[in-house]
Amino acid sequence: MKKLLILFSLFALTAYTYAQDKKIMALPIPHYKILKVDSTYITQDALDKHKPVMIIYFGPDCPHCQHLMAEMKENMASLKNIQIVMITFTDTKYPYLNMIKDFSKTYDLPKYKNITMGTEYPDYKVQRYYQVGGTPFVAIYDHNGKMVKYFDKPPKIEDVVAAAKKV
Repeated sequence: MKKLLILFSLFALTAYTYAQDKKIMALPIPHYKILKVDSTYITQDALDKHKPVMIIYFGPDCPHCQHLMAEMKENMASLKNIQIVMITFTDTKYPYLNMIKDFSKTYDLPKYKNITMGTEYPDYKVQRYYQVGGTPFVAIYDHNGKMVKYFDKPPKIEDVVAAAKKV
């Protein structure tokens, strides 16, 4: 009886995980309004509707996010045809906005015209939209706006690049 209960529990957990995965994969590109480091706002309306998109939800002081950016920087040639939108939850008051600016400077992000970065503080719509539990969270969409892959745990750069190449 115990084995049957354990087996049933594993089956239920697998079914629940699969249902959650299908739910997230069905999400279109979210509506967002982010404050960029140049103190201007930008929304999803600025995206080219015919190009793939990568949404990265991150924290500028997150070690996993910093590691991902260092690896992405080394692989930007493979990611040059994808629009990358980096969204954080960081407050806009001093010294927090400086953390975003420092992150941008550290990884030389202004050099990459396909990267847009900013904070969604104080509404956290994107964080709630994806139900982000940890950073970095990465969602990759094809040129039709259909999600092809997401990472809710720190991804390996090889997996990110492979998913980006498929779009």
